[in-house]
Amino acid sequence: AIGSMMYATHCTRPDIAFAVSKLSQYTVNPGTEHWKAVGRVLGYLKRTSNLELTYTSSSRILEGYSDASWIDRTNDSKSTSGWIFTLAGGAVSWASKKQTCIAHSTMEAELIALAAAGKEAEWIRDLLTDIRLWDVPMPCIPMYCDSEATLSKVYNAVYNGGSRHIGLRHNYVRQLLESGTIKVVYVKTSKNLADPFTKPLTRDLVV
Repeated sequence: AIGSMMYATHCTRPDIAFAVSKLSQYTVNPGTEHWKAVGRVLGYLKRTSNLELTYTSSSRILEGYSDASWIDRTNDSKSTSGWIFTLAGGAVSWASKKQTCIAHSTMEAELIALAAAGKEAEWIRDLLTDIRLWDVPMPCIPMYCDSEATLSKVYNAVYNGGSRHIGLRHNYVRQLLESGTIKVVYVKTSKNLADPFTKPLTRDLVV
């Protein structure tokens, strides 16, 4: 059941990415509540089968959005990263993933998510260059983030934090900025398309 939903998630249904990511963490020993949650997701897919991704040939702008949730459960010390990239007016790449390392603040969680999104941006940029959708050199990709603290940190050449794994991610994002691969831009949380990838989908977000 999880594999089937993951297939839908990766192909055309980014709206269930967070739910499927959470449920996939219990595949080793699922309980009754997990099966009920699977049924709810499948029921949601059935009721919203008319939703679709749409694109327009008039737009060739590639944009990325990054977000992270702070720790939302006392028995789990890791946050969730979410990102999405849009091209030609529609989503082309997205993910909702549990972070592999522990962040000690919201800023660190956002920086971890931004580094992961930056890696995806670098891959998409190389792909578009290979298939010649853009003339070389390709313009830098705007990466939207709703954390002003993270924005200030990535544009600071020196990372003075104590966590080595955060420092490595800071250096990576700095390299992407200096190479012209991405530029990080502040956006309000209400306008951040990656926000639904870090928390349960609310009814008002379903059109």
